[in-house]
Amino acid sequence: MGRKKQIIIIGGGFAGLNAAKSLRKADADVTIIDRLNHHLFQPLLYQIAAAALSPANIASPLREVLRSQKNAYVVMKDVVSINKEGRKVTASDGTSYDYDYLIVAPGASHAYFGHDEWEKFAPGLKTIEDAITIREKILTAFENAEVCPDPELEKAFMRFVIVGGGPTGVELAGAIAEIATKSLSKDFRHINPAQSEILLIEGCSQVLPSYPKKLADSAHKDLEKLGVKVMTDTFVTDIKENGIYIGEKFIPTATIIWAAGNQASPLLKTLDAALDKQGRVIVGKDLTIPDYPDIFVIGDAAHVLNSKGEILPGIAPVAIQQGRYVAKIILKGSEPLKRKPFSYFDKGMMATIGSGKAVAAMGKIQISGFFAWLAWGLIHIFYLIGFQNRTFVLLHWFYLYLVGTRQVRLITRFENLKDKRQ
Repeated sequence: MGRKKQIIIIGGGFAGLNAAKSLRKADADVTIIDRLNHHLFQPLLYQIAAAALSPANIASPLREVLRSQKNAYVVMKDVVSINKEGRKVTASDGTSYDYDYLIVAPGASHAYFGHDEWEKFAPGLKTIEDAITIREKILTAFENAEVCPDPELEKAFMRFVIVGGGPTGVELAGAIAEIATKSLSKDFRHINPAQSEILLIEGCSQVLPSYPKKLADSAHKDLEKLGVKVMTDTFVTDIKENGIYIGEKFIPTATIIWAAGNQASPLLKTLDAALDKQGRVIVGKDLTIPDYPDIFVIGDAAHVLNSKGEILPGIAPVAIQQGRYVAKIILKGSEPLKRKPFSYFDKGMMATIGSGKAVAAMGKIQISGFFAWLAWGLIHIFYLIGFQNRTFVLLHWFYLYLVGTRQVRLITRFENLKDKRQ
């Protein structure tokens, strides 16, 4: 028997995992290499930050997902370089892996537009650790406000600022408002959480900049009804430990959350290929890099244009379709010149503002309110991996809709608390 072909997939997100699963019938060894051991359902990550779900509800171990796929292997390592000529990738511990086909899907991280020093004061939301950090910052802020003797400092503790009015920012703002007005409304003696001030800052003229104006305006109104102060055409000029600057104006706050931008993995630089401003690889129509038909770049790592000449967004449906497309090419063994170009089937965009409120654009159909929220929930349940996860999340959302109380409210990092009674 000859040597089996080696297919290496970097990243166990939507793109990489769907590529691996679609290669289950390949006469090859399929190896997923990821620095984490689990697949994370990132669209619901904000619900961990908002104390609605626990990490186990939206994450599944890669080995469990692929355990029945005999040709699939999982390696928990951090890939730091790619050698195109040598056809190998190298991990941070020096281990190298040879490949016949390489699928690069390492995802993205938050971008601070040249101000990386802001990250320690304004965490982004990309990992479970990020979500837990944000959740505990939110809950800790209320605890500190409860024991604060200074009225102005108390207001700062009860002021929450989200920078970026895209789907993540909108969803977080709505969720924090519900925490303050519903979940924690009767838990404190000195403060009234419902009097919290929640600011959502967006540089464009509307929240949800990529959405139709009608839906963006609807989301704006829903946020205001929840008590969120929406600030459009507004830019943050500096971030400090105790607040933010908008121009020369300083706004004191203990909780700043960054949802304003993404940047691709630095691993992509080792491909020595053309990158866009966000560090994504500018790929060909078959999602490969020039002169290397055996190297595919997909998901958040790829700069891909649709039929209108617009860059495809870094969302789950795009990544899933790209992963399956690449797998088909490899299974067919298609020659580069005979490969059909990747074509994205747009299933629409959705964002939730709170329990029973959402906006959805599906082709020419634009809806908002309860039915949009219902569609949002059903679609997210469909994409969740694992029957147990789907069942629990569905029942939990129904409970939240009826009762409005979040149960995941434990603070485990005691060092984050500041005793203001001293």
